[in-house]
Amino acid sequence: MSEGADSARPGGPDDASGEAPREAVRRIFRDTFWAALVAVSVSAFLAPWRVTAGLALGGALALFNQHWLRTSVEAVFEGASPARPPRMRAARYVLRYAVVAALVFFAYRAGLVSLVATLAGMCAVVAGLLAEGFRQFYFAIVRREET
Repeated sequence: MSEGADSARPGGPDDASGEAPREAVRRIFRDTFWAALVAVSVSAFLAPWRVTAGLALGGALALFNQHWLRTSVEAVFEGASPARPPRMRAARYVLRYAVVAALVFFAYRAGLVSLVATLAGMCAVVAGLLAEGFRQFYFAIVRREET
């Protein structure tokens, strides 16, 4: 009786939905891209050019940061062994913060972007995560009714 309703589904205990976890990562990346593209497209008609440039830079940094986060975390766990900790690979995880902050700082100091718009563009990943959350919630309800 310790099994939940989802543990009997095909796909195994690691994947109760029957799909590969990498598919969700791809969808989040794609939805982040589309959210940033829509924000930049709308602001191109409604906002000053610095706001549009800030949204574009923020969206690009959101995608870059998401990709770099995924690859650096994979590298840390893939090369980890009890004998030696992966110091250099773990440094990549922290280095991405410095790279993103430096890019935002220099673009802002050069007067190319609005800082608030850049930070808003970096929040495009939130739209991607929300879209995936709503998608998973929908399928959880639909699949629950079938059982």
